[in-house]
Amino acid sequence: MKVPAVLALAVFATAPAPLFIDRAGSAGLTHRIPNGGDKSKKYIIETTGSGMALFDYDNDGLVDIFIVSGDGARSRLYRNADKLSFEEVGEDLGLNRVGWGQGACAADFNGDSYTDLLVTYWGTNSLYRNVEGRRFEAVRLPERETRYSTGCVFVDYDRDGDLDLFIANYLKFDFASTPLPGSNPYCFYRGVAVNCGPRGLPFARNMLYRNDAGTFVDVSAESGIAGPDSNYALGAVATDVDRDGWPDLYVACDQTPSLLYMNQRDGTFREEGLLRGVSLDENGKALSGMGVAAADYDNDGHIDLFRTNFSDERVTLYRNRGDGTFDETTNAAGLGINTRYVGWGTAFLDFDHDARVDLVQVNGHVFPETGNYRQRAILYRNDGKRFVEAPAPPELHSARGLATGDLDNDGTLEIVINNQNEAPSLWRSASKPSGNWVMFDLPVSSTVKLSAGGITQTNEVRAGGSYLSQHDRRLHFGVGSATIVDSIEIVSPKGEKRVLTRQPVNRILR
Repeated sequence: MKVPAVLALAVFATAPAPLFIDRAGSAGLTHRIPNGGDKSKKYIIETTGSGMALFDYDNDGLVDIFIVSGDGARSRLYRNADKLSFEEVGEDLGLNRVGWGQGACAADFNGDSYTDLLVTYWGTNSLYRNVEGRRFEAVRLPERETRYSTGCVFVDYDRDGDLDLFIANYLKFDFASTPLPGSNPYCFYRGVAVNCGPRGLPFARNMLYRNDAGTFVDVSAESGIAGPDSNYALGAVATDVDRDGWPDLYVACDQTPSLLYMNQRDGTFREEGLLRGVSLDENGKALSGMGVAAADYDNDGHIDLFRTNFSDERVTLYRNRGDGTFDETTNAAGLGINTRYVGWGTAFLDFDHDARVDLVQVNGHVFPETGNYRQRAILYRNDGKRFVEAPAPPELHSARGLATGDLDNDGTLEIVINNQNEAPSLWRSASKPSGNWVMFDLPVSSTVKLSAGGITQTNEVRAGGSYLSQHDRRLHFGVGSATIVDSIEIVSPKGEKRVLTRQPVNRILR
């Protein structure tokens, strides 16, 4: 029988080519990052994995990569030697601690123009002062007990000009007292004995440290941050959800309601996640929140929130109504379709430069025993009405941390991914986007409102986010076919405003 021409074309059709290509190997990111067992995991500490931070530690104009490692191994600092060529230099610079590393965030907390680094751990956290890009020196934090710290954020919450520090804590854990797989009902997954938790394990309180001229003071209790004591906290992001000029804090929580700490502008916070609609899904269910992202995805001038969750759950997209309260718009925005993945690191980014932020999410199961441990990443293009899935690299990993940044200063964003028990991934665009772009190198907690080609975009400079990770803090905007940025409004962390007009595109503004 003759095969119809249309059918013949369908038979020989191929999948669309990925928009990104993994260049980690040729870039020098070749070290395996250990994180617990790869065939089975006895304890929950092996499952949460670790993140990363992208920052220019030596002020040479190129963004470097710090990859956090767990399982008693040393984390890795890769110096950007020549755009997308990296060399590992961490041990020589004093970053030689080994242990169960979790997350990282980076910012200049002492005002010397060099970016410092905070690494969270199970145990005690490590704060490092960057000494002129030549070495890192440990700085003591006022910690008195073992903690399972996860996401971290540098933010000037009191607008005094010094960057303060928020640290999320997951739960109370130690190897001696934690039950073994199959010990109780919280230690099974679909009938298979697996590591226990988080349900059944004790909660931990989150922490806030105020920066007092370069010295950190624990203000967790008096600020209200330590008040909630019924949440398993993971990813965190600082963002001004009600546009009052004061940064708030959103924290994704595992199997418990997520948290939204609203800044009361007097040194305190009030937790209002349930009241403002970002703690649960639209059915009133607490999900297994892991990673977080904040951006104005619909270009209405208000910052929206996105959270990754566990398999058999939807991710959650919360649209800001304009007053700091939110509606869940996951299904309406096209994001309710991929429910078989366990989501972790995530980011809004304009990968096609069309002036609308797109979305990326990496995945990987927590239980190797399921046979579905390694999973593919998901890329969504924002078409102005919905998020539509776009072709991503097909490789399977059990991924955790993710961060985006312009590693070669060409105006397009790369994506770096921390894979459990493998080398990292480094995605580079397969082809240069046709649209134009502009980037801003500004202090943390600055806000930019940009108008070009009839579209107005808004975003903030953040130090922390995704899943236990930090993006290149330079703000990146695609502006489509516009060749001039009509107006730029920049608001400093202290509320000072500056307006620029008629600025050229395809450059970094400082």
